[in-house]
Amino acid sequence: GKLTTFMVDILSGVPSIVAALFVYALWITILGQQRSGFAVSLSLILLMVPVVVRNTEEMLRVVPMDLREASYALGVPKWKTIARIVLPTALSGIVTGIMLAIARVMGESAPVLILVGSTPQLNWTHLFGQPQSSLPLFMLDMWKSGSAQPVMDRLWGAALTLVILVVVLNLLARFIAAKFSVKK
Repeated sequence: GKLTTFMVDILSGVPSIVAALFVYALWITILGQQRSGFAVSLSLILLMVPVVVRNTEEMLRVVPMDLREASYALGVPKWKTIARIVLPTALSGIVTGIMLAIARVMGESAPVLILVGSTPQLNWTHLFGQPQSSLPLFMLDMWKSGSAQPVMDRLWGAALTLVILVVVLNLLARFIAAKFSVKK
């Protein structure tokens, strides 16, 4: 309804640092949890929600009313119409929205710094405790390390990796949109 739209509008304008501070206040201060990679993922989800919701809303609106009406006319229940006709028709756009939302949060470093702290190495085993790393943070660490050639090479390598990941996600989103879109 209108409240959801209003909340999504507000969320879409929130900077990543505000989302991080909100999760910090709620998850760590009020609920007494510790700083962790999980807390970071909560703040990134908060940043992704508006993009996904907006996109899904638009895609569901694009599904022709005639399709739904034809389904109802044949006596198909509303839930089955949604599951079998509306969702498959809108699926490509919804998946595209999710990919774009992931690409949007990939370059965030503020939530990681605030909610878990950084470390030079990847930390797969302790998602609920110890510091984590991310490409943007790694780039920041390299930039702070000085201007020696190997350091600069690692910095540019990380930047290139991030750009390639975002481009791949965008291309994948395009491919999915083209492959599964409704043929006219």
